[in-house]
This record gives sequence, structure tokens and C-alpha cells, in this order.
Amino acid sequence: MIMRRVFQKRRRLLGVALSGIPWAAGSLLVSLPSMAGSQVQVAVKVPQRVVTLGGSVTEIVYALGLEHVLVADDASSLYPDAARRLPKVGYYRAVPLEGVLSMSPDLVLASANAGPPATLQRLSALGVRVERVPDEPAIESLYARIRTIAALFNEQARGEALVQAIIQALEQAVRIPGADAQAGADALTRGQEGAGPVRAVVLLNRTGTYQAAGRDTAAHVVLGLAGLVNALDTWKGYKPLSLESLAALAPDVIVLTSASSDALGGVRVFRDLPAVQLTPAGRQGRVVVLDDLLILGLGPRVAQAVKALRQQVFV
Repeated sequence: MIMRRVFQKRRRLLGVALSGIPWAAGSLLVSLPSMAGSQVQVAVKVPQRVVTLGGSVTEIVYALGLEHVLVADDASSLYPDAARRLPKVGYYRAVPLEGVLSMSPDLVLASANAGPPATLQRLSALGVRVERVPDEPAIESLYARIRTIAALFNEQARGEALVQAIIQALEQAVRIPGADAQAGADALTRGQEGAGPVRAVVLLNRTGTYQAAGRDTAAHVVLGLAGLVNALDTWKGYKPLSLESLAALAPDVIVLTSASSDALGGVRVFRDLPAVQLTPAGRQGRVVVLDDLLILGLGPRVAQAVKALRQQVFV
């Protein structure tokens, strides 16, 4: 009876102790010390009903070929198309407890930015396993996120292969087809007032108010990888930006999310706004539309975002 209670207690602790330990196909075998001092293997069932919280988290699961375990995701999970068709449990930064519980998950795979914390803690208290993965605005964090998710499913080889594929794709993305990068930058600056770094602004408009990306954002990282300078690098995070302030910034390039472009009636409508026409970007047609998750999410397709920016800006 005493030994049984010990093992039951140890099983209850597995929710914490197993964090970061890979699962084998079907189950995870964990060695626990017995009362006699020997090791006893305890089988833990591999989760088959996973809810992802965070667009890049969901995209990574698909990129690793593990989408068969997904039963729901959140409103920021926009890629691939199959992710859009999954049931939504809300937005990952404002997760509703009931929405997640209604999917009966045996694992919630959440971005480190998911919340509110009280909801995630409540899920854990109710017996739902919650794993939070790195999600900082840095390319190294993307690699750590991929490796962490892959390890949770005992797919380390797939994870490392995906990381290496992204690294190689980024190396290729900075080589602009048909043009030398520096020559392209020189050609761009020659046609503008003065010369120097190519300054860019990333805009989104989801609620009728323009928001611009400062530092400590995925958009800031993507701009840097593409060889552009964030014109708002003195800001932190996303902040409102009026069109008058945009004109005063005089960016060389404006990056607009695709959802924002659609909401405004198309990139031509935005480009023809008087305030936009006052900027070098507007006058020279350097308004680039990118998929929201590409520029805002820092996910597995980051090289695609870098390539699109460099091709449209420097070529």
C-alpha cells in the first residue's frame, strides 16, 4: 500500500518532471526509483489532442509534420490554410478557459507570450498539461522554439533539419537574384533625399488606428535580417502612429500587412493617401505588402519574408 502511494505521488509529479522530456511514438517511458532502489519504467501516454496558442507555434507543428495531433488553435494561427479550418479557442494573449477546456485537450502547447497567466495556471490545476515554448523577438528564439516543440514529440531530428533548412534559406535570401545587394541599395538611395541606411516602417491597421512596430518585435528582427533599418527603433513594441507622423518620419520603405491592405481597399488606395505620398516610400512606390504572419510572427517562413523584402526594395 505504501509503495503504491509513492508511485501515485510520483505519477502526479510527472506533469512537472516530464517538461522537456521527449515522447516516443505512442508513449514515453520514464524511469523512476522504486522503494527497493531499483529503477521502474512508467509509461506515459503521448498526447493526441493538442491545442496550440500562437501563430508561429501552430506553423511549426505543421512544418514538423505533426499536425495530426491538433484539435484546435487560436485566432493568430493563420498559416497554413489547414490551420484556419481548425476550431478557434480565442486569441493566444487572451485565452478563455472555457474555450480551451471545450476541446478536451491533453496538451496545450503555448507561446511564452500566451496568457493571461492565471488562465494557463488554472488549466494546469485542472489537470491539463501546459507546455510553454520560447517566443522572443530574435532569430535564436525561433530556433529554440522549433527544437523545443520537436523534442516534446521525440522528433529532434526533424527539428534540427527544419532549423538548418531555415538557416540555409536565410543565407540564400540575402543574395538578390539578378542584382548585387549593395548596388541595389546604392540605386535606391541615389534617387532619394540624401543617402545612407534604407529606413523602413512596418504598419498594421486592425481596428481603424495605425500601429507601427518598434524594437523588441518580430517585425524589427525581419527588417534587420533584410538589411533595412527600422525608422522607429527608438520605440518599444507596437504603438499608434498617425499618418501625419508617418509623413514626418519620411521612411524609404513602408511595409503593410496584407490584412491591413485588404481592410483599406488595397495597396493602391493606401499608397495614394496624401500623407503617404509625402514620404519617399510613397513617391517611389516602395510600399510592400506582406502576409501578416510573415512579418509579425517570426516563424519557419522567415526567409520568405526576408527574400520578399529584398526583392521588392533592392531589385
